Amino acid sequence: MEISPAYRMELIYRVKEEIFNKYSSYDGAERYVKFWKENYANYESDFYISYFESGNNQGKINLYDTLGNIAAEVPEKLLRMAIDLGIETPDFIPSIPTFRNKIKVEYKNASKSFEKAFQNIEEDPQEAVGSANSILESIIKEILSDDRFADIDSSKATSGKLVKQILKAFQLNPDSPELPDEMKAIGSSLITVAKAIEDLRSDKTLHHGQESEKYLIDQPLYAYFVVNACATFGLFLIDFYENKFPKPVVSFEVLEDELPF
Repeated sequence: MEISPAYRMELIYRVKEEIFNKYSSYDGAERYVKFWKENYANYESDFYISYFESGNNQGKINLYDTLGNIAAEVPEKLLRMAIDLGIETPDFIPSIPTFRNKIKVEYKNASKSFEKAFQNIEEDPQEAVGSANSILESIIKEILSDDRFADIDSSKATSGKLVKQILKAFQLNPDSPELPDEMKAIGSSLITVAKAIEDLRSDKTLHHGQESEKYLIDQPLYAYFVVNACATFGLFLIDFYENKFPKPVVSFEVLEDELPF
C-alpha cells in the first residue's frame, strides 16, 4: 500500500497527539505502541521504539521518533493505528469515526462486523470483504425491524434483495415512475454496489469454498475499497432513515384531576 511521505508526516503528528490524549502518560503511550510491535527471531522486530537519552524524560518513550520509525519501516501499520484511534483517514477509509459512532449503540451486529472487517484489511483481505458484506445486511435488517415496515420480511434475504426491499420502503425504488431520473440512477447504483460486494464475497473469497485455481482476493487494496463503500453506503441508509422516519416522540400528558395534590 502506497502512502505518500506528506501523508505519513500528517499521520505521525495526529497519531502522537491522539495517543497522549487517550493515555495521558509516557508509560501509557509506550504500552500502546508495544501492542503493535511484532517481534521476530534473533531479537529483531518490525520497528524500533526510541527513548529519550537525556533530560527530564530520560528513559521514556520518544513517541515522535518512534512513530517516525513506524512510518518509515511499516507505514501501513501507522495507518492502522490511526484507524484504531478513531482518526479520520480520508485518503483510505473516509468518515470512520462518524460511522463507527453511528452504529455502535443501535446497530450492534453491524458494529461487530465493521470492527472485524477493518481489523482484517491488511492481514486477511478475504475476511475483511466477507465481514463488510455483513455490515450492510445487519444495518438494513435493523432498519426494517421498525414496526412501520412490518409488511416486509427480511429475515432470510441476502444483501441484493435487502437493498431492493429498503429502497422500496424508502420510496427510492428505481422502477418507480414518479421518481426523478437522477434518483433512479442513485437507486440503481446502490443495488449494483450491493450485488458486487455480495458477489465478491461469494466468488472471490473462501466463504463459500472455491477450487484451487480460482482467483481470490489477496490484496488489501480491494478490501479497503469494499469496506470504504460499505461505510459510505451504510451511513447514507442510516441518515436517510433517521431523517425521513424519525422515531415517534412519546408524550407524557398529565391531566389536572390526576395530580396527587
